[in-house]
Amino acid sequence: MTGSLRSDAQDTVLRGTPVVPGVGFGPVIRPGRRPEVPTDTTVVDDAARGEELERFRTAAATVAARLRGRAELATGAASEVLSANAAMAQDRGWLGAAEKLISKGTRATAATEAATQQIATMFEKLGGLMAERVTDLRDIRDRVVAEILGVDEPGVPVPTEPSILFADDLAPADTAGLDATLVVGLATSLGGPTSHTAIIARQLGIPCIVAVAGLDDVPAGTTAMVDGTTGDVVLDPNADDAARLVADAKAELARVSGWSGPGATADGHPVDILANVQDGAGARAARSSAADGVGLFRTELCFLDREAEPTVDEQAAIYGEVLEAFAGHKVVVRTLDAGSDKPLRFANHADEANPALGVRGIRIAEQDRGILYRQLDGIAAAAKATGSNPWVMAPMIATAAEAAAFAADVRERGLKPGVMIEVPAAALLAEHILEHVDFLSIGTNDLAQYTMAADRMSSQLAALTDPWQPAVLALVSHTAKAGAAAGKPVGVCGEAAADPLLACVLVGLGITSLSAASAAVAHVGAKLSTVTFDKCVEAADAALRADSASAARAAVAAILN
Repeated sequence: MTGSLRSDAQDTVLRGTPVVPGVGFGPVIRPGRRPEVPTDTTVVDDAARGEELERFRTAAATVAARLRGRAELATGAASEVLSANAAMAQDRGWLGAAEKLISKGTRATAATEAATQQIATMFEKLGGLMAERVTDLRDIRDRVVAEILGVDEPGVPVPTEPSILFADDLAPADTAGLDATLVVGLATSLGGPTSHTAIIARQLGIPCIVAVAGLDDVPAGTTAMVDGTTGDVVLDPNADDAARLVADAKAELARVSGWSGPGATADGHPVDILANVQDGAGARAARSSAADGVGLFRTELCFLDREAEPTVDEQAAIYGEVLEAFAGHKVVVRTLDAGSDKPLRFANHADEANPALGVRGIRIAEQDRGILYRQLDGIAAAAKATGSNPWVMAPMIATAAEAAAFAADVRERGLKPGVMIEVPAAALLAEHILEHVDFLSIGTNDLAQYTMAADRMSSQLAALTDPWQPAVLALVSHTAKAGAAAGKPVGVCGEAAADPLLACVLVGLGITSLSAASAAVAHVGAKLSTVTFDKCVEAADAALRADSASAARAAVAAILN
């Protein structure tokens, strides 16, 4: 940024947690109201119950199909979360709860509402990743109710001029469909820095701030300016000041967009700048960026919303598209990260008291090793067909024994093994885990959540789940030092890697590669090219000494800006 928000005495400034840098200015728009559920919940007679049941089932199936269609048109994180939402619209537990009510005589709309509240209450009590899904579930409720009533689907209005979107929170289906030329800024009163809204906004390149206090009181039509770097929302700012700052931001974006790599600090310290991708289309799009490879290939997309496990050949074809897009370049494949908020229909997940701390990621393999073996076979087949040598890592590793078992399975297929560091226990024992694997990749989203014991979707706890938290950075530092001592690379593939300022801190801590959404690659690479490695180390030391995330961010900004 070449400027920052400035307000005069009469300006009202609201503050939240910044997640996507940039400045946006325009009139405020808000999502349309959810459809009203008719208050008449009169018990229907036996003859009408079958009709009500069919209306509900048809509406739910229509909404699921519509979301799947949008997932196919989207890429990256947007595609993943839309697919997950399509699966939720056909979730047996939710459908069963509504159908049970209908069978007892409740009308379809009222049953949809009641079943949603029942499941949402359960999710909120479970907390963690499951609590994240409440917004998604309520969005599906609204879409199904609208379908039953035959009214327009709820969602974000399409503005006629560049506008700022204010909302309490946004469902992935809404966020993924935003037009970045018309929605030039986004602010929510709920959510956290790793919420679906934040992740998709970063992919789209829309300046975004979450957990903004007082936002709900701002009416549509108010002129506003958001600064996704500072976290400031200015209401009714001076128009000339706003125009200047938007112009400065656009100039900065143009300068950044010219960065073409390779990744390195100003004095030549090399850093791999990589992209996070979800599928072949996303990989091909990332290839047109300055990314030098793929640091996180999420493989969930070919598993979600499937009644049966994809075959080895089906998986190989999907993986092959990504490997072909980055032929001759580093590609890190993450094995299936399912469970918790992304259940697999064919994996026979048992009900758990706390799914966020339950059977997810590599732990699924402990119950059914065949799912992991077949996925590794698919990756190996794709590697052979494309002449590639992908790196393969497992999510949710907590012990050295788990890492050793996974590494043996990967090496048996001629592939390079690594693991993700998302659990504090794994970070603390990184030196022992590195005895078994060839690389580590830190997932800062979950690492922050588990380190700080804070739901990453909670707006009240957004400051705790901020990846700038010194405790989180201390675990990153410990892991990076273990990698340096072992002579093995340690990367970061969480949302922290997409923050240009924080990226410099991570490099100063000893991180060797940074993987982010394609839209963030140039921002990160360009920023690193302007600072020396010694400055990165100085900034990292300052961040570790800070007593809060905001203090760490301010200390680093003073050094690097």
